[in-house]
Amino acid sequence: MSSSHTRHIGSFTPSTNRDRVSSILLQPPDAHALLVLGHGAGTHLDHPFMHGMADALGVEGVATFRYNYPYSEAGRGGMDAERVRLDTVCAAIDAATSAAPHLPRFAGGHSMSGRMTTLAAARGRIEHLHGLVAFAFPLHRAGHPDDTRADHLINVAFPILFVSGVRDRLANTNLLTDVIASLNQPAALELIKDADHGFQVPKRSGRTHQDIVKEVARITADWILAQTT
Repeated sequence: MSSSHTRHIGSFTPSTNRDRVSSILLQPPDAHALLVLGHGAGTHLDHPFMHGMADALGVEGVATFRYNYPYSEAGRGGMDAERVRLDTVCAAIDAATSAAPHLPRFAGGHSMSGRMTTLAAARGRIEHLHGLVAFAFPLHRAGHPDDTRADHLINVAFPILFVSGVRDRLANTNLLTDVIASLNQPAALELIKDADHGFQVPKRSGRTHQDIVKEVARITADWILAQTT
C-alpha cells in the first residue's frame, strides 16, 4: 500500500439488534471511484485476498470500503441468516456513501458477497450505484453445475462485471457464460487463466497469486472507469 493512501478504520451497525462491525476505507489521493468490497463466506475484511485486492485497486485509483458481517466480526463459523447478510450489504453501502460521498459508487465482493450484493440489488434494496462487481461468483456447489443461484440476476438493474477463474469449481465457465449472455442489463465476464475460486494459480503457470490479484484489479479498474466516463 502506498504511504499516500488514506486508511480509515471505522465501524457501522449492520442490522437491527446487531453489534457494530468493522470497516476499512482505503482511499488513494487520485481516487476516481469507490468499490464497497465484501469478503467470501469463510474469510473476513482483512483476509490476504481482501487486503491484497484493496491495495491493488488503490494503485489503480479505486478506493475500497471493506467490511465484516456479524458472524465474521465475531470470528465464529457458519454464516448469518441471509436476511442479516443482505442488511449488512445495504448498511455497508450506506456507510461507504457517508465516508466518501463525492466518489462514484460500485459494490460487490468475493464469492458470497458478490452474490449477496447482486441479490440485494435484484430485490430493489440498493440505489444510486454505477455498477456491481462479482469476483468468483458462486454459481453452484463444487462439482454440481447448476444455474439456480443466478435466477435473481435477471432483475438487477445495474451493469455487472463478473471476474472468474477458469479453474473455479463453483462456476462452470460454459454455464456462467450462458447465464451472463441471457441477462438484459450490460454484463461483462472476464476469465482468468489458470485461476481457481480463490484466484490461486498452480506453480506451473509461471505466475503468482499476487500477479493474479494485480491483473484482476486492473481489469476491474478499467471496467469501473468505463462506467463513469
